[in-house]
Amino acid sequence: MTWWLLAGGLLALPALWLFILALFAGPARAAWREPALRYPVLIIESDDWGPGPASHAVALRRLIDCLNAYRDRTGHPPVMTMGLTLSLPDSEAIIANNFTAYHARPITAPAYADIFSALKAGIQTGVFAPQLHGMAHYWPATLLKAAASDPAVRAWIRNGPGQETETLPSPLQSRWTDAGTLPSRPHPAEDIETAVAEEVALYREVFNTPANVVVPPTFIWTANVEAAWATNGVRCIVTPGRRCTSRNANGKPDSGPISIYNGQAGLGGIVYLVRDRYFEPERGHCAEHALAALTEKTAQHRPCLLETHRFNFTGAGANNALQQLGKLLELALKQHPNLRFTSAAELAEQYRTQGDWIAADIRSRLTAWVTRIQSIPRFAKLARYSGLGLCLSVLQSLGRVE
Repeated sequence: MTWWLLAGGLLALPALWLFILALFAGPARAAWREPALRYPVLIIESDDWGPGPASHAVALRRLIDCLNAYRDRTGHPPVMTMGLTLSLPDSEAIIANNFTAYHARPITAPAYADIFSALKAGIQTGVFAPQLHGMAHYWPATLLKAAASDPAVRAWIRNGPGQETETLPSPLQSRWTDAGTLPSRPHPAEDIETAVAEEVALYREVFNTPANVVVPPTFIWTANVEAAWATNGVRCIVTPGRRCTSRNANGKPDSGPISIYNGQAGLGGIVYLVRDRYFEPERGHCAEHALAALTEKTAQHRPCLLETHRFNFTGAGANNALQQLGKLLELALKQHPNLRFTSAAELAEQYRTQGDWIAADIRSRLTAWVTRIQSIPRFAKLARYSGLGLCLSVLQSLGRVE
């Protein structure tokens, strides 16, 4: 009788483990489908650059000097992607028509000559990689409507040509939803198509290259926006691991239940990348935090895309931010000798073409899958108490990236 009970218990364990895996079938399936990288990969993703105060040109050149001091073992410098907005309000023109019509001042305007020159210098040396953030970090009609009732927004428009969009109310910084009133409302599809075509065309004109990568402002975009991007040649969207389509009554981004993984295909063959770790020294995300994120992502055979913003490098804490950036790069190269620096565009092509950075062997893929699913909080707890975690840890040790 004792043997039967023991045998029954042993047989019940695999059934329990299968049940736990079935509960998490969606994320477990996504973790398997996501390609596994052969190398640690680090990209510093910096948003909100473009037109602004003249002092930003100095910040950009200091970043160039900092980044150029490092190389991975292939000789490639660190890459800071530049999420670029292409225009700001033309204050004089808007004031002249008494705020009845919007006028834009593009990044190529004389007022931004030093900033544009610094951006081009970084691109030419390979440490900056431009990405489309948007024609603007807001929807112009929504901005004008807000200015009619909000003196602070009206004053912001007047304060050209070097306004900083970070100081606008957060809902207004979402371009692809009308957040003039909350909850936000979608833009008409035809307006979206026109706006996307306009910004993609200007990006190509300014940088003499297609807008291959888009970073949606505040990570809010809809299926109509994505379809328009695909139609206009966009090949990659940087995401936070989910799609947010609107702002709720409290002004917070609303997202659906479906998670996004690296290399996943979107509309029109667009490739998604996931950026869900941070390097914001101004907010306490220092070099050690970013290094821990790199180590975590490397164990999962995933790239580490670190989100940062220009305010870290243009404000009062700029010196500290530069020091932390240098420290991060030095420690990352020391701790991960096989580290690869690249851009989001190049990484997306690795996923798209199953390039030589993608591990095809079952050992690496299995190890990646186990490490990924163990990072799911509720799954990890159930696996630990059921004994499934012990079995998974054996699989996890079969292969790692260094």
